[in-house]
Amino acid sequence: MKEAYIAAKERWARKMAGKEKSAIRSENRLPPGQRQVHNFPVLDLGVRPEVTLDKWELKIHGLVGNPVSLNWEQFMALPQFKDVSDFHCVTTWSQLDMEFERVSFFTIADLVKPKPEATHVFFKSYDGYSTNNPLDVCMDDDVLVAHSWNGKPLTKEHGGPARVIVPKRYAWKGAKFIRDIQFIDRDILGFWEVRGYSNTADPWAEDRFA
Repeated sequence: MKEAYIAAKERWARKMAGKEKSAIRSENRLPPGQRQVHNFPVLDLGVRPEVTLDKWELKIHGLVGNPVSLNWEQFMALPQFKDVSDFHCVTTWSQLDMEFERVSFFTIADLVKPKPEATHVFFKSYDGYSTNNPLDVCMDDDVLVAHSWNGKPLTKEHGGPARVIVPKRYAWKGAKFIRDIQFIDRDILGFWEVRGYSNTADPWAEDRFA
């Protein structure tokens, strides 16, 4: 895992230097079974927590060398980037070229320094939601914790103040209302995974259900 982490960081550095472009997953940007939309549909658990910025906190912990709890000011003081990616929902809609401003997952990993035994990441939200991803899925140059979309702060309907974006997975793998990121040495199923949704959630494989 340490070697994969170093290789991923090197890819990120080359991309930021303009020396590497992201790999093309498909000539057709729409995964099979998806349709393109031009709005941003709202899907959640029906609970939209009211988290004011002065009360917001992101805990990052687990199998790491430097666990931290960030308030909003500390989170926004981390290196910020804008990224354009496609967004695929398991309910068959996709929106292309969505611009998010965010903190890269690479930055978070650099901050907390995952231990070699860390293999997975478990995300928890202010609304009680949870989801899981392998660490090597998160260590990609388009995985991020976003606070803005199309130049405006994320609204509560879309998971604000901050949400996780994992473009190469169906959108439920990116937790809205993020409050807790834990690095662990095993796979723990999240809210939808224990209810029969796929654990891998690859849109290009139509990997919707277990």
